[in-house]
Amino acid sequence: MSLLTHFNQPVDDAQHAFRRILKALSEPGVLISLPHSRGWPPLNPATTSILLTLTDQETPLYLAPALNSDAVQQNVRFHCGTPLTPDISTSRFALFDHEITAELLASCPTGNELSPEHSTTVIIQLENLHLGAPLRLRGPGIEHDRTVAPQLPSAVLNDLLNRPAVFPAGIDFLLTCGENLMAIPRTTHVEVC
Repeated sequence: MSLLTHFNQPVDDAQHAFRRILKALSEPGVLISLPHSRGWPPLNPATTSILLTLTDQETPLYLAPALNSDAVQQNVRFHCGTPLTPDISTSRFALFDHEITAELLASCPTGNELSPEHSTTVIIQLENLHLGAPLRLRGPGIEHDRTVAPQLPSAVLNDLLNRPAVFPAGIDFLLTCGENLMAIPRTTHVEVC
């Protein structure tokens, strides 16, 4: 077993990370940094912080093949107690990189009108959160509008623009790069600038 580091101060760092993740979700498109200085390769530090903070024994995690290593599996199980699932339709969290497809995204549970909490939170590791197509965000947590430009895979961009699930169902996206996080929750209206 190859255990890797977790938070230096587990309680304080997890609380700090939780507040930062909530800030990202409540202010869509705002770039925030998370406290974990090193990730569990191939996971970046922000993704590692999210898993350490939000996942537990009741939140099955789907790992895309490119991010699914023995070390990641061992550390997720040991530090978080999170069950890993090969079936994306049973996941509460799903972790992808730029190779995410529309079929995989369509397999993610979106919850329903009575139980929107049964959706999957999708975490995507990106190469960059600044050099993509400019997008205008509007909705809760944004006073007027906010322009962002993450380098999104086409499947994710299409999902954000078309939002196939009817609110309150839907998918919340957590976009990570290095130690940085940007959230685009299901309540955010997205359009190309």
